[in-house]
Amino acid sequence: MQTNPNQDNQQLPDAITIYTDGACLGNPGKGGWAAVLLYKNHSKEIFGNQAHTTNNRMELTAVIEALKTVKKSSNIVVYTDSTYVKDGITSWLAKWKQNNWQTSKKSPVKNIDLWQELDLQSKDHQINWQWVKAHNGNHYNEKVDYLARKSAQVA
Repeated sequence: MQTNPNQDNQQLPDAITIYTDGACLGNPGKGGWAAVLLYKNHSKEIFGNQAHTTNNRMELTAVIEALKTVKKSSNIVVYTDSTYVKDGITSWLAKWKQNNWQTSKKSPVKNIDLWQELDLQSKDHQINWQWVKAHNGNHYNEKVDYLARKSAQVA
């Protein structure tokens, strides 16, 4: 997996743009996740839920499920409002792997199953990871927030 957090989406005209979000009613509690995938003039919404989970697990699940829908190696820009996801994938993951999936404090990485799956789903793509401020008027961030919360309600 290659990442470039400073790369501008305009430099990747054929990139797939993905917005993701996770939500939890209680933490832990009922959870939902959602993603919107944009490519040229096409868009696709995906979402799902779990009956008992955490917000961080739903944030990770949203990205994993979005990447699973991309069937061939692609340039992708992922927008997330989760610093946990962005920092985890761009800063922490390589160190965790070097340390046999332990944190710098020698404790097991939380949500290791999802981090390993995200690592696997990311490896065939050139991904530019971007953080977007939540609830700040970004149309697609608001859309995935709505879909994730709606999905959590029916979990």
